[in-house]
Amino acid sequence: MTGPLVPFREFVLKVHSRCDLACDHCYVYEHADQSWLTRPKVISDEAISWTARRLAEHATTHALPSVTVILHGGEPLLAGPARLRRVCEELGSALNGIAELDLRIHTNGVQLSPRYLDLFDEFDVRVGISLDGDRAANDRHRRFADGRSSHPMVLRAVELLRDERYRHLDLGLLCTVDIHNDPVAVHDALAGLEPPLVDFLLPHATWDDPPPRPDGSPTAYADWLLTVFDRWTEQGRPMPVRMFASVLSSLNGGPSLTESLGLAPTDLVVIETDGQLEQVDSLKSAYEGAAATGFDVFHNTFDEVAAHPGVRARQLGLAGVSETCRRCPVVRSCGGGLYTHRYRSDSGPGFDNPSVYCADLAALIRGIEERTAAATESPAVREPDELLAAQLDLTRTLLAVLHDTLDGRGGALWDDAWRLAATVEADAPGADALDTVLAHPYTRTWLVGALEDVQEGRGLTGPAAERLGATVAAAAVRAGLDLPVPVAYRDGSLYLPTLGTVLLGVRGERGEAVVCAGADGFLVRRRGAAPGTELRIASEDPEGPHWRPVRVLRRSPAPGLLLDDLDPFRDCFDAPVADRLAAERAEAWADRIAEAWAVLAAAVPDQAAEAARTLTTVTPLAGGAAEPGRHGHGALGIGAPAGTKELALGLLSGFRRAKLRALGEVTDLYALDGTWEHRTPWGSEHVTFSRLLAETFERAGLGLYDPRFLTGVPEALDKIENAAEVTVDGKQLISAVRKEISGTRSAAEKNRGRSFPSSGRQTNVLASDQKVTFE
Repeated sequence: MTGPLVPFREFVLKVHSRCDLACDHCYVYEHADQSWLTRPKVISDEAISWTARRLAEHATTHALPSVTVILHGGEPLLAGPARLRRVCEELGSALNGIAELDLRIHTNGVQLSPRYLDLFDEFDVRVGISLDGDRAANDRHRRFADGRSSHPMVLRAVELLRDERYRHLDLGLLCTVDIHNDPVAVHDALAGLEPPLVDFLLPHATWDDPPPRPDGSPTAYADWLLTVFDRWTEQGRPMPVRMFASVLSSLNGGPSLTESLGLAPTDLVVIETDGQLEQVDSLKSAYEGAAATGFDVFHNTFDEVAAHPGVRARQLGLAGVSETCRRCPVVRSCGGGLYTHRYRSDSGPGFDNPSVYCADLAALIRGIEERTAAATESPAVREPDELLAAQLDLTRTLLAVLHDTLDGRGGALWDDAWRLAATVEADAPGADALDTVLAHPYTRTWLVGALEDVQEGRGLTGPAAERLGATVAAAAVRAGLDLPVPVAYRDGSLYLPTLGTVLLGVRGERGEAVVCAGADGFLVRRRGAAPGTELRIASEDPEGPHWRPVRVLRRSPAPGLLLDDLDPFRDCFDAPVADRLAAERAEAWADRIAEAWAVLAAAVPDQAAEAARTLTTVTPLAGGAAEPGRHGHGALGIGAPAGTKELALGLLSGFRRAKLRALGEVTDLYALDGTWEHRTPWGSEHVTFSRLLAETFERAGLGLYDPRFLTGVPEALDKIENAAEVTVDGKQLISAVRKEISGTRSAAEKNRGRSFPSSGRQTNVLASDQKVTFE
């Protein structure tokens, strides 16, 4: 086994090994492992003390902020209040000052009473209850040994937890699936109790002892669960359901939320009543001794258990599932299923198999995706305006996080700027102007760098500390607000984002100034300067001794793009940025970009129109082709403009890469990148999913300009759509790309077999080729 040891964070402590019910589906008493017969009924004082000691030792070794301990059985309430108090006191005392203790108990509820709940309230022990649905469903398995129903007693326990005194202790309900039960009735019975959570579990089974399938359907359990899902959705999702939430999370690029699904490593260990340390309890369904480790709390540390081969096998993620599972598109969501459910005695390593519920899990995941894709898809993937809005939201969120992280340590100028931003935002034109400045691509570069500095303890200094004031001043000027905004300047100059640089003094001079909008432009006055010495900058002033404007390229049919060769945060490209352009060179840039845009407008009018709506800024680079900035949407860095067709291709390539990067910043298009490798259809190289997606997306866009670039793109789209990494939004993007290229595919087919260069790194064309509120 390879990889770092994964510390345990969840500990199942068996406080009683017997039960007051005789559930015929119980893995402890009814399945292969019968070791319960040799266990002490109640955990001893010695075992409790050693468990507490080992917990503290493990938490200290791994600097764990918290540990979860689940009191379990058998039926843990049979241990009695005194024994449970002893457990709570010892664990709490041992972990005091080391880690937070999250105590829970899982019970069938039969014995639950105010006496227990008062104890649990004292030690903040949260309570989960097993209930399989309405009376008919629950009594199918959960009965007393004499056949009596447990349902009324369990309902009484649930009602006790709903009492205002104990509601904060309620963890929710655990329901074991039985496909003989009416799924709608089960759902409605559970939902009617208003639990904070419902967790559906597939009954424990293996390939040696498969689950019952009365009609022979390989997806009977998926069909049952999807019927529950439909009812849950129809009723407005009245309570969280862990299994459904886990699938939805993983489909959208998030983590699994349950051990029974997903690829997250196990971090759970079981302490039996005799102090024996075991793997997850469900393994008792596989064979006698399957959960055993040979360790105990008296002689062994939890680290020794974590290094046990059986435990490590469940910490390997993708490497820990069968070859069949590794090739499956839904493995990221199902994770090969619960480890126990993979067991087969006649197949090499007993757990190196797909789950006995394989077909069910695949059908469940695909069924949930089909039912929810439209509702969970990010509109930013299909609508350019939504992407712009999401990007602005992200910028504002980063600004809010930076402000909160500074926590009053930004200095007087920062505090003044934050206060004045609220004033600007309260004015309708001011709010629009502030959004315009915040949406400037290099605002994001500033925020990302500043936040990193603050979070790593370097503080906010230099231009990063001064940018907020300059941003608010620029917004006030754009809105024409008569609002004096204090700003800092350095090296004798003051840069106002999207507007230009004011030259205030000699090189090297630093100080403070006040910026205020005037009738036709703005005024800049140094702090302490004599009246009448302020600089007056008119809106349309050309470059002069005191003013260097951010030029706007205005040549039809190209949109009005800022030619920003001034912003101190513009150096966010792979190639170095160029210095300020001379006026004649700026004019040449305007002409060349207009000529290239005319080519794009004729060849790819839809893409040219979208680029005109989303690109706002170009920045001259010292060399290289067109490329997007590392942060923020809307900027392209461009080397010295070359031939018209080459520049057109570069602009289109840069736009495609800028769009994909922007989408990746606001939604998850894939997950677990780098876990698998994929061979590109246009070469022999094996690449990560992210690179395959990037090359495919760029080639598809370029293929609309020149169909030769479409070679291999349809095959790549198939690979991406069926890859394990792709999320719901990733599939939405692929669907959009298919629609984009649908009219050009025949041209690509005609050109199949011709030689086209590979993209290599994504740095040039495929040629060598929470919103913040300022208050």
